[in-house]
Amino acid sequence: MTGRIEFPTDPDLFRDSIRGWLAEHCPAAMRTPMPDDEVVWGGRNATFARPEAELWLKHCVSTGLTAPDWPVNYGGAGLDKGRVKILKEELAAINARPPLFSFGLWMFGPALMEFGSEEQKLRYLPDIAAGKTRWCQGYSEPGAGSDLAGLRTRCEDKGDHFLINGQKVWTSFADKADWIFCLVRTDTTVKHKGISFIVFDMQSEGVEARPIKLISGSSPFCETFFTNVKVPKDQMIGELNSGWTIAKRLLQYERNSISGIGFGSTNLPTPHELAIEHAGLDEHGKLADADLRHRIVNQMIYQTAFEQTLTRVAEQSKAGMAVSHTASVLKYAAAKSNQDRTELAVESLGNLAFGWNDDQSFPQDALQSTRAMLRAKGNSIEGGTSEVQLNIISKRVLELPDHKTDGAGQ
Repeated sequence: MTGRIEFPTDPDLFRDSIRGWLAEHCPAAMRTPMPDDEVVWGGRNATFARPEAELWLKHCVSTGLTAPDWPVNYGGAGLDKGRVKILKEELAAINARPPLFSFGLWMFGPALMEFGSEEQKLRYLPDIAAGKTRWCQGYSEPGAGSDLAGLRTRCEDKGDHFLINGQKVWTSFADKADWIFCLVRTDTTVKHKGISFIVFDMQSEGVEARPIKLISGSSPFCETFFTNVKVPKDQMIGELNSGWTIAKRLLQYERNSISGIGFGSTNLPTPHELAIEHAGLDEHGKLADADLRHRIVNQMIYQTAFEQTLTRVAEQSKAGMAVSHTASVLKYAAAKSNQDRTELAVESLGNLAFGWNDDQSFPQDALQSTRAMLRAKGNSIEGGTSEVQLNIISKRVLELPDHKTDGAGQ
């Protein structure tokens, strides 16, 4: 039975300790590539494609390793940056799957630690780390996407509670989430300074989530409606009308997590592999299509540069530098890299890219690659559009002459 253990503080001893713990507690089935349909999201209605996935999550939760750098009293392991780095190295060495995917871990949790009260941290963070609560993000609205500060979902003070009315769109997994962290308008006389940050249960009366079917055939996004939703006042995070500050910070965490995790499935063949199989080689063993070969190499170089930049930013973070607008650089690059990669993969398939229905006429990797390419079109929108990221980079990173921008994250 796995229990809460005290990890050594000495790096070498910690490496030996965590290596031994992983050898004992990480099931063999959790050391294999993870298909998209086996991702563990946790929550009230958590499902597990394999019993080993549930066991792996339980082991990690019991030792705080779902949130290794969070304090122990918030459900984490309380590891310093050096030991977190060692943990990641040891997990990578055995190809261990992440035990839990969670917007609470990646976005809401870090923001709550900065802006929430101690009571709120103790209320929400342990359940996030334990995978008991699945969260979704209520930001974008019809007419308030890139111009996020133009949101109109109203939050009215009714004395002993707040009353919320409005609509959100592109709410990822809203139909499966337990709770939502949401931006609402609490003052209609000002734009940015009239926004507050609030959380509430998705099972509350008056909440409705409708899935949106994408061109790829999947439906991870929803349009979400709030009709006279009553929310206790202690569920507002931060001060009244201070939500824009929290929103910008959370967006940095979101973009950092997107760039760190990456877009798309890692289980699909690369453009190079597909081109070798389907596009054909010349008499010298090279891809016969010289132009395709050139563009595939360029994409591989770009991806390598992106991964090296990720490593540099991680090292800066380890040295104590906080998440910053560099997240916009990484988010933009992650979107471009995945879109280029999936488009090249489809091009490398030739006529096989026309496949859609799951029949024997088309190989499975071709069907999956086509859907991945279509899904990747959203990468330059979700988490802040690429155009907005370029505005942030020019203004906050390159410090170019200012110009009026009201986009998300400004």
